[in-house]
Amino acid sequence: MNPHFPEFSSKLITWYLENKRELPWRNQRNPYFIWLSEIILQQTRVSQGIPYYLRFVQHFPSVLQLAEAQEQEVLKLWQGLGYYSRARNLLSSAKMIADMNGVFPQTYEGLLKLKGVGDYTAAAIASICYNEKVAVVDGNVYRVLSRVFGIDTPINTGKGKKEFKQLAALLIDPGQPGIYNQAIMEFGATHCTPKLPNCESCMLQTKCHAFAKNQINDLPVKLKSKPAKNRYFNYFLIEGPSGKIAMEKRNGKDIWKNLFQLPLVETPEVITETASNDKFEALKDKLQLQELTLVAREKKVHKLSHQHIHTSWWRATTIHETSNFFGKEDLLTLPVPILIARFLQSLFYQDQEKN
Repeated sequence: MNPHFPEFSSKLITWYLENKRELPWRNQRNPYFIWLSEIILQQTRVSQGIPYYLRFVQHFPSVLQLAEAQEQEVLKLWQGLGYYSRARNLLSSAKMIADMNGVFPQTYEGLLKLKGVGDYTAAAIASICYNEKVAVVDGNVYRVLSRVFGIDTPINTGKGKKEFKQLAALLIDPGQPGIYNQAIMEFGATHCTPKLPNCESCMLQTKCHAFAKNQINDLPVKLKSKPAKNRYFNYFLIEGPSGKIAMEKRNGKDIWKNLFQLPLVETPEVITETASNDKFEALKDKLQLQELTLVAREKKVHKLSHQHIHTSWWRATTIHETSNFFGKEDLLTLPVPILIARFLQSLFYQDQEKN
């Protein structure tokens, strides 16, 4: 226990038991549900993640049922959450667990062998489900510990990660590690928030370095990341003679792997004239496109963690319809990036209004 704040863990646990949110995966130790919730909540707010969690549990009540799913089905359920590698890893790990007779690894080290499970997720599952004394360290934990103990080591450096991990291990309650881990995460998420934390009614106020030194907005410290890369995507809504729409599946090591999209031409900048671009011409020749027109240029940039996607939307017809063309009803079954889903929904809705 930290000699400067021996009651830290007990205060957090008392606060948690009185103030915790009622969440659908709480108050249980089923590793499948805890694992599923933790994977969904990586890079996702709780309010956004709950509906996805409930849908997954409804479709796949057990890890063995998830293991039998097709990737396209899992990606479709995941549509809109982003970071789609989480969904692919979820299915891969479910298959690994199925090969182990459906029994989850029951230790922190064993859980780390699952695809997509890192230090934080393994610690959460091991402590909550198996009462293993291993501390979680996520964004909420970084914020609470840096403010309370006055740590200004950047959290996105090797030195910072090591320092915070050591302190977290020192503070964890050995008798109830799962409750403690949930307590500190909940405290950071709902009380010691990034902006406008509730300092006035905080039970840690008298021991909090940041409050005493007026450094609440200065901690934690994080080094600036590289500026986002701008990418220019030109999507083509191509309609065949039967009214079907052309789609293609994304492959390779890039964003949205294995999701479907409208045919895409990426350019180094915004294109205003189709004749000035060789890739456009190649696509026109390949699919025998007719009446190619620009129907929309999205002013709102689609922002990912390290990329800003600028989109232009083109429309065309073709007499060259292949198996990669889908009816509008079939499109609803395909997993697609959220910007594709929104464009198709708005376009088809407008078309129906005109008829």
